[in-house]
Amino acid sequence: MGSNPSATPEEPAWESASVVRVLPAVAPRKLNKVPFVELADGRLQGVVSSGSDISRVYVASVTTGTHGLSCSTNNNRPCGGLNQGWVCKHLDALIEEAVLQYGQDRVARFLRVEVPEGTRLAHCLNGTRDPAPAAVVFSRFLRHLTYLELPGSTTPIPELHWFPAGVGR
Repeated sequence: MGSNPSATPEEPAWESASVVRVLPAVAPRKLNKVPFVELADGRLQGVVSSGSDISRVYVASVTTGTHGLSCSTNNNRPCGGLNQGWVCKHLDALIEEAVLQYGQDRVARFLRVEVPEGTRLAHCLNGTRDPAPAAVVFSRFLRHLTYLELPGSTTPIPELHWFPAGVGR
């Protein structure tokens, strides 16, 4: 990207540009296990496939700061593996995939947790069960899936006008 004359000395040029800087994933992700993960709405949240039933998914989240833990099926049945202070296997998978996608430092900063060297982030959370709205997360996941069904095209999609297609790194 070229220089941005409106950028101030304290503000890098990319921060005032009309494109969004995209960070590459730290490592390849396993989309069949955790097809959707995001840092949004004050939570690490996403969709995790069930290990036992191919037609069931779980919406799991960890709240920033309080580390409130939430996990339920897509039709709001609570996860049986989530107990007070213990992370269920769905939350564990979500956290691991977030670390692969965004890097441990970024996820730890987002959740406001200190992670000692050699320790897994999930072991540093001190949260309790705190149900969070699953419908919004699941709805966003389904919306993302609809983009996979679109035929290949070079025509802009208005809903994705913010997406930095073709921007060099």
